[in-house]
Amino acid sequence: MKAPVRQLAFFTARFVAGAVLVACSSGPTPSPFADAAPPPPPARGPAAVAAAPSASAPLPKIEFHEDDFSETERSRDPFRSFAKLFSEQSKTRVKSQRQVLLDHYAIDDLKLIGLVTRTDTPRAMLVDPSGRGWVVTRGQFIGRPEVVHAGGPGGVDYELNWRVDRIRDSDLVLVREDPAHSEIPPATRVIALRTETPAETPP
Repeated sequence: MKAPVRQLAFFTARFVAGAVLVACSSGPTPSPFADAAPPPPPARGPAAVAAAPSASAPLPKIEFHEDDFSETERSRDPFRSFAKLFSEQSKTRVKSQRQVLLDHYAIDDLKLIGLVTRTDTPRAMLVDPSGRGWVVTRGQFIGRPEVVHAGGPGGVDYELNWRVDRIRDSDLVLVREDPAHSEIPPATRVIALRTETPAETPP
């Protein structure tokens, strides 16, 4: 019995000694990243600025022409004075808000051909140069207005209209008042009734 036990112990010792010898001779297992090169140090100074990517895209190239520096509706001169323009606008004509008959014709172009009097509402018939008849009553405005200026150099132009003041048996009386000069008496025009005398037939 002692011989097999010694023989087993002998083989076990040899196996352990061989394993230790192999482990010592082979050395540590190399790492797969052992051959990798270390990363380069970060760049500093102007080289770092040159190597940094641009934060925004390059701006497009803009070409200027001579017309771009002239004043237009889209490009106005910031140093231009508009005082003269406002002065010219203040001189614009102020159109009357009244309802005016025959405002395209002067009073001299109108003919009085008929009168209706001795009624509560007297009427007169006028004929314009085109031959069209117009019936007017007291208080209506007629005829082309006269444009007058008021207020000096910075004033405005406004219109004065003729008003039917009276309708008499043989004529029509017109008056024109200037509201800007109430101290001045109103102007007066009289349109006489035009009667056509038939031509005599020769014997």
